[in-house]
Amino acid sequence: MQNAAIAALGLNWCYLAFEVRPEELRAALAGARAMQFVGLNLTVPHKSLAMDMVDALDESARTWRAVNTLRVEGRDRNRAWLPIHQFTHEPPDKVRLQGFNTDADAIVRSLREDAGLELRGKRVLLLGAGGAGGVAALKVASEDVAELFLVNRTPSKAASIAAEIRRRHPNVRIQLGYPRGEVDLAMNATSLGLAPNDPLPLDEQQFSLRQARTVYDMIYRPAETPLLRAAKAAGCRTANGLGMLLYQGAKALEIWTGRPAPVEVMRQALKKNIYG
Repeated sequence: MQNAAIAALGLNWCYLAFEVRPEELRAALAGARAMQFVGLNLTVPHKSLAMDMVDALDESARTWRAVNTLRVEGRDRNRAWLPIHQFTHEPPDKVRLQGFNTDADAIVRSLREDAGLELRGKRVLLLGAGGAGGVAALKVASEDVAELFLVNRTPSKAASIAAEIRRRHPNVRIQLGYPRGEVDLAMNATSLGLAPNDPLPLDEQQFSLRQARTVYDMIYRPAETPLLRAAKAAGCRTANGLGMLLYQGAKALEIWTGRPAPVEVMRQALKKNIYG
């Protein structure tokens, strides 16, 4: 999707994938800085590790405690930091990496545009509180939901996120475990569903999908996970994580270029690549 967007914008850039082991992340970032890449995206498990490896953090990264987008910046003669691609005539006197988070806003935008759901005042069940789930929990709480229920395989992780939410958003009622009664949204932030034989990411003895009006699965491949298939059968509105992937990527491109992203070009490229 990024290369399709780069072509649509007429940029002489190329987006490439590199596999980097966690213990080599610092060296990889130093190499990207030295070679003056325009920017980078980071995936699991690098998003938290990079927090201590970049030179500057945007407010988005500080707020959501994870970095998924990096912009390489140069300092000009006026000591202002500018995107590195703007230095076409004379080199910067110093180069740095600034970290951003585009995942959090992408979650809310996808829920709004793909699931038709505004979070304010809603009851939400979040399955998974590590990595993407932690970011999702903090972002969902910031949208002034009425209640947030956290379920995680490791209870201590969920408890840690819950404590952070209580500190930041005291008006949000947060509970560990499954809710009683209906919820407006049940969201899967676990990896269960990536494989066709995976069990559902919830305990059906404690929570029935008939209790959820909308079910959102962050997984986008396969397009219909066992959870979404079961949710459809239960009469829920459903959406997968393709929109989240799209919108975080579009925002990253805007951070690098300073130009609006061609979202529809990116959407079609994603669908073609993922679903054929």
